[in-house]
Amino acid sequence: MNSYVSLSKKALYLIVWICTVFVPTSASAQAIINDLSAPQSIIANSEKGYLVANANGEPGNRDNKGFISQLDDTGKLTHTHFIQGGKDGTVLNSPTGMVIVGDILYVADIDTIRGFMRTTGESVSSVSMTRFHCSTLTGLTANKSGQLFVSDTATDAIYRIDPAQEFAVSLVVQDEALSGPRGLAIHPHTGRLTGVSWEGGKVFEVSESGEIKELLSNSFFSRRFHNLDGIAFDRYGSMYISDMSAGKVWRVLADLKKQVIAEFLVSPAGIGVDREKHLILVPYLYANGAEINGLEQPSNSGKKRKPRDLSDYGLGWTKKDQPNE
Repeated sequence: MNSYVSLSKKALYLIVWICTVFVPTSASAQAIINDLSAPQSIIANSEKGYLVANANGEPGNRDNKGFISQLDDTGKLTHTHFIQGGKDGTVLNSPTGMVIVGDILYVADIDTIRGFMRTTGESVSSVSMTRFHCSTLTGLTANKSGQLFVSDTATDAIYRIDPAQEFAVSLVVQDEALSGPRGLAIHPHTGRLTGVSWEGGKVFEVSESGEIKELLSNSFFSRRFHNLDGIAFDRYGSMYISDMSAGKVWRVLADLKKQVIAEFLVSPAGIGVDREKHLILVPYLYANGAEINGLEQPSNSGKKRKPRDLSDYGLGWTKKDQPNE
């Protein structure tokens, strides 16, 4: 896409969150975030709420205008330019994937992994990946040891960065089979590195030795996946993936059974999951907004089910626009 979509608030969030057989959590209320600028990813920031990476222009531009926004734990925008490229010596061009390790927020930024204090926004580290000919760093995640894993879409590569070893960089895998790797995530139970591809519509795992295991893909007769961008896991091990061009979010269970849980979305980008509150975090790249919705717990039992309301279908704005009674 080369141009932004100008949409009203109601048009932006005219979304269908599809009913499933799961029991809703008590935190199913929705938060809508406006006034963003090409948000490319969103993650939970522990007790500090949430962080949103904004390209602030066409993604991939090297103009030092990118910024990170801060939301409180209810999803309210509290600091639009919490970290701002071009301010106080900060360099931030087009932030994409983010991950927090301890008190450090790591951000993928075109060809560099930048580190900031997650509480203050102070810049603390910078790892250039230009020597590896990286120019499209996108997905970013970390394992329990604090090692970082980052994808470079254009070169079909995934790298490991070890902050404990003076940010030593090593190649995990470079293979056309990755088909333009985008989002990355670590499975919360198995510890396996999992990712999605932009070009091939694939979901894959990568072993420590760099072996690729294809989990899901399109077939000759079916092209269900288009341009996959984001991936995240909930605490139960269910996987969520966003398809930007198809406008869908999928849930994939441990047995690889999959279902669309949201569709007709406007450019869903690097999604996240708040595992503690069991919420899904969805940035809309070309609509300059984001949304936080409650997920449903994997249980088919229980008589006391909360009645579904419009917020379960992404239509929370209809309730917000009604006058107080």
